[in-house]
Amino acid sequence: MTTTTFAPTAQPVVIPVREVLPWAIFGGLLLILAIYFVGAEEGATSLIKGAYVHEFVHDGRHLLGFPCH
Repeated sequence: MTTTTFAPTAQPVVIPVREVLPWAIFGGLLLILAIYFVGAEEGATSLIKGAYVHEFVHDGRHLLGFPCH
């Protein structure tokens, strides 16, 4: 008679939503802030005076399809 041994199987890790939700909200807020600075930080909606932010994100603005001039 032969004996067959099986390798242990990996059990999936359960991550509770209450642990992920704060990080998901934080990441979402960072993304919204980044989209604002790339897409709308110029002219009348500008939060920072001058064109420094506009020039810093200028190429990203064109890459994402935001018109700027």
